[in-house]
Amino acid sequence: MTATQHPEGSRDRWTDRLLAEGSDPDPRFTLANERTFLAWIRTALALIAAGVGVALTGRLVEAPLRNGLAVGFAATGALVAVLAFRRWLRTERALRRAETLPPPAFAPIMSYGLAIAAVVLLVALLATR
Repeated sequence: MTATQHPEGSRDRWTDRLLAEGSDPDPRFTLANERTFLAWIRTALALIAAGVGVALTGRLVEAPLRNGLAVGFAATGALVAVLAFRRWLRTERALRRAETLPPPAFAPIMSYGLAIAAVVLLVALLATR
């Protein structure tokens, strides 16, 4: 079976639609795209873990701020996970079509957002001492 032939009954899957476009790129590029995807997933998991950690800080941070930070970190982790797949898919399509790769639009937003959250957490910790 070649890259464009698929088993019966799987014609409507997103993978079939993806593989129907363009041609197979060099496997090294596809694997690099997958490694990048997994790095974003690790980041998403770290953000969710940070949310759990902040939620468990107890008296270290006051309840309203603690809850807001916990929800913010966990929600950001969920968003990163969704956007990681979207980025992987867009990049894979561009590779298959031999097009320019899409820019990492979410990376600056996440970087600045995490920096702001860290400053808020630091100020909250310093204010409670």
